Amino acid sequence: MSLLDGKVAFVAGASRGIGAAIAVALAEAGATVAVAARSEREGKLPGTIHSVAERITHAGGHAIPVPCDVTDEQSVDEAITATVETFGGLDILVANAGVLWMGPIESTPAKRWQLCLDVNLTGVFTVTKAAIPHLRARGGGSMIAVTTNGVTMIDRGANAYWVSKAGVERLYTGLAADLKADNIAVNCLAPSRVVLTEGWTAGGGGRAIPPEMVEPPETMGAAAVLLASQDATGVTGTISQSEVLVPQRQ
Repeated sequence: MSLLDGKVAFVAGASRGIGAAIAVALAEAGATVAVAARSEREGKLPGTIHSVAERITHAGGHAIPVPCDVTDEQSVDEAITATVETFGGLDILVANAGVLWMGPIESTPAKRWQLCLDVNLTGVFTVTKAAIPHLRARGGGSMIAVTTNGVTMIDRGANAYWVSKAGVERLYTGLAADLKADNIAVNCLAPSRVVLTEGWTAGGGGRAIPPEMVEPPETMGAAAVLLASQDATGVTGTISQSEVLVPQRQ
């Protein structure tokens, strides 16, 4: 029996990168997965909800693509409802949808600042709010928000991305206390090193990352499986790093 057999997961921002790796890992652990994102067709960045869902089903797992724009409350409600109606409930939420902007504050356009807040912070609030009643109806479950280890790197200045992720961490650590009576685990998950996703490659500002600072996305997938298997009687209220949960061989 696999760790997540019988569980239903909704992964927002799952068309590529960390979200896709988490969706695949949850399916490999036995969960049925709603692969959710805006990307229904190939665009500037590779990857769609359809290609990730097909990857899962071709490997013998269970998944459906679900169009979802986390900045649109109606879109989120429709996506969560479609998942619950298709699979009969919801046990796991992974809030991963995000945009990257790491420029200095003084050169950050206001629209970029607002986009980071709308997607990275308010988007997490929106999918979380929509999912809570369904996890509560199942008698508990797990909610995971993907953040970044950059939140604590205050010696490296400020940017819209880190600020938005810091807001997510405060949201989820507080929510863990609110939902403990409902047996819902609420945790944040950050990579320990840099995951060279398509988004990072496009928006990382051309930074060269030494090989020893690169983390494979599969490590985030494995760490997410461990957190997804929790409820409020286990690990909750944490800001966890992937390689602490899944130690890497040196």
